[in-house]
Amino acid sequence: LASNNSEKKSELAYKRVLLKLSGEVFKGESEDVFDGKVLMDLAKQVKEVVDLGCEVGIVIGGGNIWRFRDNEHLRLPRVTSDMMGMLATVMNALAFEAALNDLGCEARAMSALGCEAALERYSAKKAKAHLAKGRVVIFAGGTGSPFFTTDSAAALRALEIGADVLLKATKV
Repeated sequence: LASNNSEKKSELAYKRVLLKLSGEVFKGESEDVFDGKVLMDLAKQVKEVVDLGCEVGIVIGGGNIWRFRDNEHLRLPRVTSDMMGMLATVMNALAFEAALNDLGCEARAMSALGCEAALERYSAKKAKAHLAKGRVVIFAGGTGSPFFTTDSAAALRALEIGADVLLKATKV
């Protein structure tokens, strides 16, 4: 099996992929924050890619839970709103990590925003080690700084982990 997996991995066009998922994809057509079927379908698709021998990192957005532009009427300071958005990405990362692990696809959620009681603190070195072991790494907390989108975080993480390609799958 190991030699077969190595064979598959050497045939892949991209050996290490960074996928940017918007939080909105977790909603599907539901009015709720999560659509369980969509969550599991996405996890199954990621598992299929991992089973081919591809290393997968995922930057996840939080727009299904919180988005500054949808809540400007609350007149929160931008930094406060952005911190709330980063926390929303943590919630999404934990949900997706659980879905992947439930399917037997080993996953680790990491955050640039300090939430060590819930998930691992992000470091490029640790992320690359997880990827090399075949684990899906889910990056939460954006860049850890306000004023940056999760698209910016995706570009940054792709460079830091040495991704062969950055793919964006968003509803916005």
